[in-house]
Amino acid sequence: MFDWRVQQVRDMSSAQTITDPNQHKRVSVKSNPGFLERLSETAGGTVVGVGLFFLSIYILFTNEGRALRTAYSLDEGLSQVVSLEPFSHLDPQNNDRLVHLSAKLHTSQPLHDPNYRVLVQAVKLKRQVEMYQWVEYQESKDYQEDGQTKSETTYNYNTEWKSELVNSRHFDKEIGHQNPSAMAVESVTVVAPDVGVGPFSLSKGLVEQINNFQTLSLRDLSLFNIDPFLSIDDDYFYHTQNPRRPEVGDVRVRFSFAGLSGETSPFGPAQTVSVVAMQRGEQLRPYRTKSGDTLEILYLEELSAEEVFEKEQQSNSMKTWGLRAAGWALMFLSIQMTMRIIYTLVDWVPVLRELVSVGLKIFALCVSCSLSLLTIGVGWMFYRPLVAAALGALALLPMFLARSGLVTAKKNE
Repeated sequence: MFDWRVQQVRDMSSAQTITDPNQHKRVSVKSNPGFLERLSETAGGTVVGVGLFFLSIYILFTNEGRALRTAYSLDEGLSQVVSLEPFSHLDPQNNDRLVHLSAKLHTSQPLHDPNYRVLVQAVKLKRQVEMYQWVEYQESKDYQEDGQTKSETTYNYNTEWKSELVNSRHFDKEIGHQNPSAMAVESVTVVAPDVGVGPFSLSKGLVEQINNFQTLSLRDLSLFNIDPFLSIDDDYFYHTQNPRRPEVGDVRVRFSFAGLSGETSPFGPAQTVSVVAMQRGEQLRPYRTKSGDTLEILYLEELSAEEVFEKEQQSNSMKTWGLRAAGWALMFLSIQMTMRIIYTLVDWVPVLRELVSVGLKIFALCVSCSLSLLTIGVGWMFYRPLVAAALGALALLPMFLARSGLVTAKKNE
């Protein structure tokens, strides 16, 4: 009796899963590709691999020139920068010179959103809009049945708050999961027209670096100041009277700000920044170095000139090593794609197929490491020839060791 009830519960659960309006499955049959078709696909991958190979060389080579140029520019900037006091007056003698200044931000007027009666003295005010929408998720798996390859795709539909518009017309099953075609309110970021630090006004490039956004708290906002069709919950404006039970099409709005500039702001003190740029009258503008780079640096903290340039050197080093790793990974992938045709020629022999697969991966690893080092060495050749020669010797070391091993093996025979 117990076993029958368990079986009955399982059947009911299965029936509920099948009739779930927010989930369905679709099974398609795939034809197994023949040898010529697989060979054709592999040939296309080989062409792509060759393109990626040259792209990796370009990334590795240009990255070295960029890293050295940036390092030289930072060294030049550090040797010429003039540090100013936070409350210093405008000095015409520093015109067209690289200056450093740490002081608080200030703006001419507060930023506001009249639709939601939000007011804040800051450099930027961002309005982020989200709409409650249907979202489709897919999960596919392949399996063999009756000598055929079949693909089973499971579609699930959930309702979520999304900042971007989800087009339900692309759903596999749109009926019952339709989203509005547009949002009632658009997201927008407002930037103060005049942003200054000390006696100077900041350039557009310096203002763009002020991105320390933090959520605007609505806890202290009076409910009597908002429109009756709005409600507030967890720092969101909801275009519904029941935020806890939203429906598809409902909208919520959150505000955030960056770069406080008001001395008496209820959200905190004015933001202190450290700037390195060229003084041109009352403006701080980009400074062009002899190496061809531009220095226009802003940090959202109080730093000395030496600390600013030290952070920039660290950032340059991290970027250089990141691009080196990306270039090597791209080269490794390109070599694998290029040599894939050899695997396709022998994939009908199980044992040989596995050996060739492992061998090709080892080959791609060795060649990509050697060629990456050679490319980096060539990139340094015109700047630091001794380092380039050392890298070249290190790149040829695996080939030399392999050849030495072959010679030793022949002598032993």
